[in-house]
Amino acid sequence: MKNYQQTIYACFLAYIVQAVVNNFAPLLFLTFQTQFHIPLTQITLLVTFNFLLQLIIDFAAIFFVDKIGYRISIVAAHLFAGAGLVGLALFPIIFATPFIALLAAVSLYAIGGGLLEVLVSPIVEACPTDHKEKTMSLLHSFYCWGVVGVVGLSTIFIAFLGIENWPYLAVIWAILPFCNALFFTKVPLRPLVAEGAGLSIKALFKLKSFWLFLGLMVCAGASEQSVSQWASTFAEKGLHVSKVVGDLAGPLLFAFMMGLSRIFYGKYGHKLALQRFMTISGILCVASYLLIGLSTSAPFGFLGCALSGLAVGIMWPGTFSLTARTIPNGGTALFAYLALAGDLGCSIGPTVVGFVSAAADNQLRFGILGGIIFPVGLVVGVYLLRQMYRRRKVIVLQD
Repeated sequence: MKNYQQTIYACFLAYIVQAVVNNFAPLLFLTFQTQFHIPLTQITLLVTFNFLLQLIIDFAAIFFVDKIGYRISIVAAHLFAGAGLVGLALFPIIFATPFIALLAAVSLYAIGGGLLEVLVSPIVEACPTDHKEKTMSLLHSFYCWGVVGVVGLSTIFIAFLGIENWPYLAVIWAILPFCNALFFTKVPLRPLVAEGAGLSIKALFKLKSFWLFLGLMVCAGASEQSVSQWASTFAEKGLHVSKVVGDLAGPLLFAFMMGLSRIFYGKYGHKLALQRFMTISGILCVASYLLIGLSTSAPFGFLGCALSGLAVGIMWPGTFSLTARTIPNGGTALFAYLALAGDLGCSIGPTVVGFVSAAADNQLRFGILGGIIFPVGLVVGVYLLRQMYRRRKVIVLQD
């Protein structure tokens, strides 16, 4: 009998890899500025390019994943991620222009990150498990624990060995995706739907619920990354604390609270109404953005980061679960489009924060305040989804 629990464990590790890909470089934004003399606008472009390239890969995956198979795709994803992390350390030595060097490294691990985003959730969804919504939330919690690990361990490394040794740290983090690539060559994999049973892209496009779910994913990704990508820099520059304190109380606190939210739903999700839980989370996220944007006090700023992490925890996995429940025969294309929409949000959110901050004399708290449109959009989207479900029930009863 095949042990699909090993497959789920490999997927847990894959989301830790995804966390490293998305959160290691932001810890070094100020270091890049000072060491390579890169302005804030170019730093913002690194974030934007990372998620935009992931978005492109999400879209391209629709056309090749089913043809070459999940195993080859997931192994390649890890190899690209590992190569990109190694590139962060080596490319600035090889390339004449530091910004181009960093952009090349980001390109490699963005390809890996985009593939991981498309592949991991459907691999878990296809595994024969009970309470798939709880398993999905638990899966996504490992992204949070990956953030906690990369921020916490990186902070310890920097504190003891110095920020100037960050290239060695990049190489150390690259070991994880290379090892998990080997793991994925061994574990069993199941198809998400039977061959030929998945909806066509044309059929998906005709579903109103499909477009609503895409909108929810954009808002979920933007709500999460608007604070996550800038938390360390916000703590250092906006709240005037040291880098060690900024890393610990910024992205680490954010990720820890986000992980708690997903663990909570992973344990008690069968007792909770997912749509209501997401609505409450969206409202809490709005409140946390207001707290970050309007407060000049460091304790209240840290509290806002913590609350935003707690609030956004259910948004991404919750949207995946609602979509899988509503469109069960969506196949790889459905998950790829969800990942594409989520990564679009991940790109838009930090970019909005960065440019609003630049327009407000580099005050990040005002940039984060500008990102409040995204959790508001999620609350509105969940409300529209509930109305759609109610209309469907009325039609069924009338029939």
